[in-house]
Amino acid sequence: MHVRRFPVPVDTFAPGGTTNAYLLGDADDAETILVDPAGRTDDLDRAVEASDVAHVLVTHAHPDHVGGVAHYADETGATVWARTGREDRFEAATGVAPDRTFREGTTVGPATVMETPGHAPDHVALTTDAGVLTGDLVVAEGSVVVGADEGDVRAYLTSLRRLYARDPDRLYPGHGPEIDDPRAILERLIRHRLDREAKVLAAVSGGATGIDEILDAAYDKDLSGVRDLARSTVAAHLEKLAVE
Repeated sequence: MHVRRFPVPVDTFAPGGTTNAYLLGDADDAETILVDPAGRTDDLDRAVEASDVAHVLVTHAHPDHVGGVAHYADETGATVWARTGREDRFEAATGVAPDRTFREGTTVGPATVMETPGHAPDHVALTTDAGVLTGDLVVAEGSVVVGADEGDVRAYLTSLRRLYARDPDRLYPGHGPEIDDPRAILERLIRHRLDREAKVLAAVSGGATGIDEILDAAYDKDLSGVRDLARSTVAAHLEKLAVE
């Protein structure tokens, strides 16, 4: 099965300022899937027009992943899918009512759904014989935002470990390039998250009582422009530690 990646410029903090839209399936495949159409580009328009797109879905309904859903659903007449139990969230984000819903293990064309919450409560990955489309679960460089507004660090780490256990050959992330060394990247992301947690815990143990005080102790880099995201991350780590 062929996986084609189309970087789409969007308003995002992610590397490169783009979100990857993907077409899954061969040129003559009647079950081609369009995943995460974040918006329209000429390249994506041409590819969709040349393909028999049967399904449209997103890995999660964040604004930087859904901007093209309505257009391409109307253009292709494809079946539009959403996470079971998250239909209202999907419709509010896309302006499109889903035709069908999926859950863990649902097969959509050449892909099978793997639930991977953490970055977002409705987040899923798609497993295929060519590799795994990971949405915002994994990124080749840097780290994924898991904030207290709707993120869950415990769930995120579990999702990373589940993917690690599957040992896929290749990952296709929602932002940035394809990943040919999945285990090394997954190990890095897990270690990064645990290292951050250790710094947050050390700050609290050392007497820090406010999020900004903990933030200053837990981060040793310039946070200009992303301080609010870092504060939300610290809060998410505190929530995880409180549960445990």
